[in-house]
Amino acid sequence: MTADGAATSAARADGPPGRAGPGLAALLMLADGRFPSGGHAHSGGLEAAAAAGRVTDVRGLEAFLQGRVATSGVIAASFAAAACAGACTGPRLAELGAGFEARTPAPALRAASRKLGRQLLRTARAARPDPRLDALAVSWPQGAHQPLVLGVTARVFALAPHAAAAAALHDAAAGPATAAVRLLGLDPFEVQAVLAGLTPRLDELAREAGDRAGEPVADLPAPGSPLLDISAEHHTTWEVRLFAS
Repeated sequence: MTADGAATSAARADGPPGRAGPGLAALLMLADGRFPSGGHAHSGGLEAAAAAGRVTDVRGLEAFLQGRVATSGVIAASFAAAACAGACTGPRLAELGAGFEARTPAPALRAASRKLGRQLLRTARAARPDPRLDALAVSWPQGAHQPLVLGVTARVFALAPHAAAAAALHDAAAGPATAAVRLLGLDPFEVQAVLAGLTPRLDELAREAGDRAGEPVADLPAPGSPLLDISAEHHTTWEVRLFAS
């Protein structure tokens, strides 16, 4: 999904079709691959899947992205939206952190999420200093998980929960897709076509996550992706790898 695709999702959530919703420029910035949040160093499980022969071509990439979006992407979107809708600090955020940990059983993926969260928080505090971001850094010295940081950052930039979810889903799809071009030498034009084909589904999932942002943590989605979890643990044992995850 392109940054424009993520922006479309937010616009549909916050205003009439065809009219940009509030915070559109901020959403484009957060969804831009050049935003220094550390995502370029992570493949979202694509490197392990490619090495195992599960993804070898564009068709395999499309299936991989569909599965990732429906599992870890939905979780990230739901928790980013909930963090954006919540008070940003205090008990609600602590509950969200515990809930996200419970939905991320692989230690390698939890570590990657915290690392990405620290980098995103560092960038967000430099781009838009705000007490809510400072409080997040103090409350989570070990590093808050990426979706929570994304949600609070979206709140600081006056974005709606739907927009935070759209940015999370964009990251879930675009990160592995970009990695596939580097790892497998796929045609970037064909890869972009795959991402474009996913945008209606990503829009739908972003709206669903935004609509459920105020629900109790226990009721937020918890789809499993055991193969991604197992692959992530194996990936950490490699002596040579191109991506951190």
